[in-house]
Amino acid sequence: MQNWLTPDDWTAVFLSLRIAFVALAGSLPFGILIAYALARWHFPGKTLITALIYLPLVLPPVVTGYMLLIGFGRRGIFGQALADIGIVLSFRWTGAALACAIMGFPLMVRAIRLSFEAIDPNLEKAASTLGANPFFRFLLVSLPLALPGVVVGATLSFARALGEFGATITFVSNIPGETQTIPTLIYTYTQEPGGDENALHLTLVSLAIAIIAIVASEIIQARGEKRLAGGG
Repeated sequence: MQNWLTPDDWTAVFLSLRIAFVALAGSLPFGILIAYALARWHFPGKTLITALIYLPLVLPPVVTGYMLLIGFGRRGIFGQALADIGIVLSFRWTGAALACAIMGFPLMVRAIRLSFEAIDPNLEKAASTLGANPFFRFLLVSLPLALPGVVVGATLSFARALGEFGATITFVSNIPGETQTIPTLIYTYTQEPGGDENALHLTLVSLAIAIIAIVASEIIQARGEKRLAGGG
């Protein structure tokens, strides 16, 4: 296995995992709150906000990456202000994490929103009648009941981050050791004579990581549903 992957391959594997975990950790709290708001609240512009959140699902990833470049590039709308305080996202691994978080966000929100919508509103009303304010009602009733959906949403977002290519390569390029992830390194190998074998090895690694993540989420989700059902 040590010789099966080159040092560059291992660097890309660890960087992909790092980017995916950071993207997930940064987006999950927002995903939960926005999913809850869309599931339970009615407010002006809700349809438009929903459309904007789901937009990365239908836009070509390259378009999303270009929009990130316009917004968060060094001379972008927000990027220049961030650069003045020492935060540079374009052509950095942190920018790759931002691109992965945005591409996985719609999948996360949709799964969690469906989970919130499946909760019986009478359970939340019962918590209110017992004196729970909205914050504790969300924290102690709604969120635990929606936990299986949160796990599914987090897994989908993590898997999407591992496979992200178009937005990433457009926003942060394909820099070895900095932004070169598994998909971008596979792309590099496919452009080189004799790189097919290395591309196949990385493809198998990517498949293995994705399968492990999905199986783990299924196990966690099943245990969560069993616990919520009172089965121990």
